[in-house]
Amino acid sequence: MEISVIIVSYNTSALTLACLASVQSAAGAKEIFVVDNASTDGSAAAVREKFPSVTLIANTANRGFGAANNQALSISRGRYVVFLNPDTVVRPDAFVRAVSYMEGHPDVGLAGARILNPDGSPQESISWRYPGQKFAKGETADLPGKIACVLGAFMIVRRPLIDELGGFDEDFFLYGEDEDLAWRIREKGFSIGYIEDADVLHWGGQSETQTPPAAVFEKKLRAEYLFYAKHYTAGTIARIRRAQRRKAIYRLVTLALAAPFARNRSARDNKVRCYRIVWEMTRPPEKRR
Repeated sequence: MEISVIIVSYNTSALTLACLASVQSAAGAKEIFVVDNASTDGSAAAVREKFPSVTLIANTANRGFGAANNQALSISRGRYVVFLNPDTVVRPDAFVRAVSYMEGHPDVGLAGARILNPDGSPQESISWRYPGQKFAKGETADLPGKIACVLGAFMIVRRPLIDELGGFDEDFFLYGEDEDLAWRIREKGFSIGYIEDADVLHWGGQSETQTPPAAVFEKKLRAEYLFYAKHYTAGTIARIRRAQRRKAIYRLVTLALAAPFARNRSARDNKVRCYRIVWEMTRPPEKRR
């Protein structure tokens, strides 16, 4: 088997079915897994009915993105593994081009595709820096390659390498696990690659549409601090905390002063909630609630 395609779904039934249709019709020898994280919209039943050849793992609780991917990873057998978001549609030649790229770049351990919006315009597919990296003092100096990580909507990785790493770090429930995986791959001496001729359409953020924006922000910020704790020194983390705290104080003051003139009160209130989250999370541990 050339490719194992792993899709983790959570309340994205219609999008997941469209994704699977594109995956099945795409060229290349592949096995397909869907891990449903206890969706309440009938996702698991729909996959079972519409795509009986797909290996479905229906969880009774939401185990998180990384843990769900690892469930399928442990029983997959492809030479390459593709982690694919359910709110994507792959172009017919995307898998073939991805494998060809990996075969031609033995120094690359993981690579991302060119991610496009549904209208065909490009999304930001590459990150050249990790969160908080501008405050780091040498932690990234020995990591090979220039790319820090790629957008997690489509990632292809070498089987021996992902097995050696044990898959995703399951401490990351949602957000941050792709950046952490890219870091650990680079620590093994491999670079992160970008496949500019493999196109994938991506809707983005569909599993979080019912989550309040401030709650999503808090999840992402907590994932960042987990990433910091794993990969940065205490001094670097302290610098990040101070910078974020200063920014939160400044923004809360300016938002308060501008409140009488705010045209969009809802947007202003959401910003206030987000900066209060930063304020609380960057307080010294002994002073937090």
